[in-house]
Amino acid sequence: MRGILHPAPVRTATGADAEALYALSAPFMRSGALRPRTVADYRRAGEHFLVVPGVGPDGSLDGCVALRALPPEPEHPATGLLHNFCVRDGRQGAGLGSRLLAALLAEAARCGLRTLVTASTGDGALFLRGGFREIPVALAPRGWAAGLDPARGSRVFTLNLAAEG
Repeated sequence: MRGILHPAPVRTATGADAEALYALSAPFMRSGALRPRTVADYRRAGEHFLVVPGVGPDGSLDGCVALRALPPEPEHPATGLLHNFCVRDGRQGAGLGSRLLAALLAEAARCGLRTLVTASTGDGALFLRGGFREIPVALAPRGWAAGLDPARGSRVFTLNLAAEG
């Protein structure tokens, strides 16, 4: 299925998606790419997620990404955090990540965010293709960056949405 676009639309998650969000994210938590979370964590944060439903009738998800506004800081007003970006193994390379990222960027702009930040334990290729640039942790919003675990080896990326429009 690599290279074939997924027919399901990107939609906003609901509380009913909590178990499916957890199931999709669990392999990434086990690998260390995501921090451990519970189904209850996904239930509380559900409305912050955009999802791509799976093709079957089982209620599974093929992809997700979350967006939340960070508390304003003097050097970082109107900054959003992109996090928990997952595409199901076997569906990667089919354009789902790019579709989720495009939907998230539209949502961030709709919410009045001017900048996005994210961290990745991977190579960040999708973020770089999407216009993000890698920055030192010291240039990221302090309140968020203070919670990064240096042992995870995360790379930090940012995108200036004001420059995109």
